[in-house]
Amino acid sequence: MSWPYPRMVAHRGAGRLAPENTLAAIRLGASFGYAMFEFDVKLAGDGVLVLMHDATLERTTDGAGRVAGHAFGELARLDAGSWHSAAFAGEPIPTLERVARWLLRNGRMANIEIKPCPGREAETGAAVALEARRLWQGAATVPILSSFSEEALEAARRVAPELPRALLFGELPEDWAQRCLALGCVALDAHEATLTEPVIASAHRAGLRVIAYTVNDPARAEALIGWGLDSLITDAVDLIAP
Repeated sequence: MSWPYPRMVAHRGAGRLAPENTLAAIRLGASFGYAMFEFDVKLAGDGVLVLMHDATLERTTDGAGRVAGHAFGELARLDAGSWHSAAFAGEPIPTLERVARWLLRNGRMANIEIKPCPGREAETGAAVALEARRLWQGAATVPILSSFSEEALEAARRVAPELPRALLFGELPEDWAQRCLALGCVALDAHEATLTEPVIASAHRAGLRVIAYTVNDPARAEALIGWGLDSLITDAVDLIAP
């Protein structure tokens, strides 16, 4: 496929400069000139899609317990900003719909990481793909869907095969290319430490683009781009120019 996505992508909004997976973080990332944002999406207990990395609430909110154990009405009342700093006190957990509307209004793009709660892999993959199809219908550039869960990506493929997908790896297994291609993925999304110039070249020969996460050292970013990396996800939105 053609690659309509920018070289630099902001991780969870604005990396570490704002509370992750919030609209405040995405707005801050945009203020540094970033045009594309990676963020995590999972199902609340009532099926609403929300931005959240962890399966539980304690690390990034003033709530407690499993995300899947709460309806969105309960999640919406939580403070998802104070854990980061007082400047973001009261920042709410956003829905995928709310974030999509902001991105589309402001001409920004998305890498949606499907981050299922345990046991909800296929359900979450299908739900994210269907909602992404609906929200970005008619958009010039649709989001790319990524996940560590092959079950989630297969479900996304089944319900919305036209949406591009990327398979995430922390460590690269020997059959990484075959696994990407078996899911109809357009890209390998790998931890930056696993990527070398031969790996990137091998992916390109297989017809795959390559995304690296999470690259926070400008010198490493320059090296990866020099090797032909297609997109780079970073926390360092203040150090690495988009």
